Amino acid sequence: MQHGDDLEDDFVPDDLVALSDEEEDLPNTEDIGGLLSADEDGDNNTAAQPNAAQSAAALEKKRKRRAKEKERKAKKRKLAETVEPVEPPSIAAQPPVMLADYLSTMQAKTFSDMSGIELADMQIPESAIADTTMWTGPRSLDQLVDFIVKVLPKLHTRLSQRPKSNGAPTLLYVAGAALRVADVTRVLRDKRLRGEKGGDVAKLFAKHFKLEEHVAYLKRTKIAAAVGTPGRLGKLLCDTDALATTALTHIILDVSYRDAKQRTLLDIPETRNEVFRTVLGAPKVLNGLRQGTIQLVLF
Repeated sequence: MQHGDDLEDDFVPDDLVALSDEEEDLPNTEDIGGLLSADEDGDNNTAAQPNAAQSAAALEKKRKRRAKEKERKAKKRKLAETVEPVEPPSIAAQPPVMLADYLSTMQAKTFSDMSGIELADMQIPESAIADTTMWTGPRSLDQLVDFIVKVLPKLHTRLSQRPKSNGAPTLLYVAGAALRVADVTRVLRDKRLRGEKGGDVAKLFAKHFKLEEHVAYLKRTKIAAAVGTPGRLGKLLCDTDALATTALTHIILDVSYRDAKQRTLLDIPETRNEVFRTVLGAPKVLNGLRQGTIQLVLF
């Protein structure tokens, strides 16, 4: 008698039973997902490595480019510091007819409330303006002595002579600021101009000096030249009798020099007004310009 679990030797299980047995040998669904997930992560890590390398290379390239640009700008800045700045051409190099127009334009800014007829009475005649076009060099202080010797021989001669009266210079040099006055004074004291007999060179500006001090100095000193700011020169000319014009033959306006803001003596409203109102506008100076005894020089 055969038992229920005894199988015949030639028994073949049906398909359903076979499949059921095979499933036991396969991993479950979650395990498969894990395997697939692990494979994908491996692929992602492999791809991320080239991307990270590319990013590092791009950053390094950017860093080098910035460093190169910084170096280029530094070289450009250094070159700009070593190159001498190009000075604009000086108005003073123009012929008298053009200088007369220039002075008239500047004067009109000072006397803006005057009518055309009134302004004409204050204008500097062209005949009073020195022709210095023969001078082709720079109009700088290191050239001032040569400029006077070559272009203004009459002034050169008078600067080397002994003055006859106290406080009566042959030259007034008008500069815009105290430091500039000090620099010009040192140049005009050169022996090539004054020789052994020439008078003193007065340094006249308001900073550190009271008007009374300058009055006392001028009254006791024989001077060949007076260098000053238009404010102090104007006060001495109009408000005192200490600065005489009896020996005055030349007035030099320091119009080529430019300050830190690139402004000249006549560009600055304050100094321009003082030049035209109290220096060139002083009655004894204006009369000398009109009569031809005083010559105006633009340097």
